[in-house]
Amino acid sequence: MAKRRKLMLRRPKTTKSANQIPGTMTYVGNKESSETKLDVIDYNAERYERFSSTTPEDAFRFVDEKSVTWFNIDGLSNIEEIEKLGDYYELHPLVMEDIVNTGQRPKIEEYQDYLFIVAKMLYYKNGEIENEHLSMIVGKNYVLTFQESDGDVFDPIRERIETAKGRIRTRSADYLMFALLDSIIDNYFLVIDDMSDRIEALEESLFTSRPSDDITYEIQDLKRNILRIRRAVFPLREVISRLEKMDSELIDTHTGNFIRDLYDHIIQISENIDIYREMIWGLMDMYMTTISNKMNEVMKVLTIMASIFIPLTFIAGIYGMNFEYIPELQWKYSYFVLWGVMIIVFLLMLYYFKRKKWL
Repeated sequence: MAKRRKLMLRRPKTTKSANQIPGTMTYVGNKESSETKLDVIDYNAERYERFSSTTPEDAFRFVDEKSVTWFNIDGLSNIEEIEKLGDYYELHPLVMEDIVNTGQRPKIEEYQDYLFIVAKMLYYKNGEIENEHLSMIVGKNYVLTFQESDGDVFDPIRERIETAKGRIRTRSADYLMFALLDSIIDNYFLVIDDMSDRIEALEESLFTSRPSDDITYEIQDLKRNILRIRRAVFPLREVISRLEKMDSELIDTHTGNFIRDLYDHIIQISENIDIYREMIWGLMDMYMTTISNKMNEVMKVLTIMASIFIPLTFIAGIYGMNFEYIPELQWKYSYFVLWGVMIIVFLLMLYYFKRKKWL
């Protein structure tokens, strides 16, 4: 019996933030952490520095540096630590509220000194799709990223910064923002590619073998996962579209060219999601059709068997009646003739069904 996949992770309890004063920070999520971890990367074309801490104040000394600083904060349940960063960078209360609300849909908001972006990171962890809430603050020479827990898709970017690969060390904070969004979208490709492989495997099993009962759980799992992916991707498409058209001093003209390429990627992913969604929706119909066809095959065999024995039963019923004067009963070879007639009828009906291609 095939192993059943876990259908869906627990959703965050959005009722925690219900009836609160607008701007009130209330953590909405399922990943409680004992401490907030801070990872700081400060760099320019000539220098690179990285350190980790659990105290937000340690990051404030980089503000006046003539470099780009990336502050990555893991753990959103410690409201007080998040508030310290928000107060220092003078973030709007509604922004602070959305940072700790993991149910917030992807969006972008433009403020006087910074951009606020919400996105969803999707990646595989222990064989399951991990849906990670990400909030991003993009300033003139800094980027703040807030994550619910450890683990993300940004390790290639950290490596590029450390080894000075590409152009990232020579560009400003807006290019780092692009690189982070690009990494998120690239992992969308990996997730939907795996989804495509699972769909093809299920289609093949439906046509080439006897479908098991677990296949319905597989299809249901695919349905739920494709909806989760769709909820993450489609709002982000609007974010990238607005970002592409945005006239902001924080976004350099050269970075705008990369953002347009990013928009092409998100459109391609959206189209693939729509295709896979239709394919998944058709898998259940295909499964039910397969089951119905197999049932029809069984019923056809039973019907043919019944049709063959109906005339034989009729003949047996005639000569099984309790009448005294049935002419054939007194004949010496009646029994053998009756068997011969029944065998001939049986063979003739088999020939007829074969000719009609019912067998």
